[in-house]
Amino acid sequence: MKIMEILSPLWETMKGILPLTVIMAIFQIIILRKPIENVKEFGIGIILAVIGLHLFLKGTNMSLIPLGDSVGRNLYVLNNKWLIVLVGFIIGYFGTLVEPALKTLALEVEELSVGAIPHNVLLHGVAAGFGLGMAIGLFKIISNVPYVKIIAPLLILVIILAFLAPEPYPSIAMDSASATTGPVNIPLNMALAIGLASIIESADPLLSGFGIIGLTSIGAMVSVLILGILTKF
Repeated sequence: MKIMEILSPLWETMKGILPLTVIMAIFQIIILRKPIENVKEFGIGIILAVIGLHLFLKGTNMSLIPLGDSVGRNLYVLNNKWLIVLVGFIIGYFGTLVEPALKTLALEVEELSVGAIPHNVLLHGVAAGFGLGMAIGLFKIISNVPYVKIIAPLLILVIILAFLAPEPYPSIAMDSASATTGPVNIPLNMALAIGLASIIESADPLLSGFGIIGLTSIGAMVSVLILGILTKF
């Protein structure tokens, strides 16, 4: 019985990885007519990917999500709107620095730009924008501001900055926004926002708690575009 309790979640994780693996393998072998190099290493890699993803998701559900929800519920006892916003910025900033997808993107950008865009500059720039988006999201929840009044000006700002920023910064900004929405930031920041919204009497967790990931992504885009504009000078 205990074995089934262990294998069942592993099978659920495997069902998410295997279809993509099989499709790519079929495409490689049948359509492209190319063999899979080092089949043994490939097989071990699939097993490690399933176990690693399973352990990560399990650990996230046991630690980051409950912790984020607890912090969100207890933030309001600070009784200081701007201190809560500052805490949101700090959590968003440091949470972004550990996102593996963003690190990979930053290294690729540095390589393709031949060092013109250092990966550390891009990494910290995106983190600052993400933290800003997180701070704006918490301010929206605390102040009970309608989402459209926050998102519309930010989208207009992104469009204006995209025209002013040199290439390839608009493209990098789009990819950076996607790279920040990874396995660390999404559970942590959503739990934080929903936890905060659930403790405020004037806020509806369903209406106020969601949408914060979009704001953080837009914040990341804004910071990268500003970084691009600054390179002109």
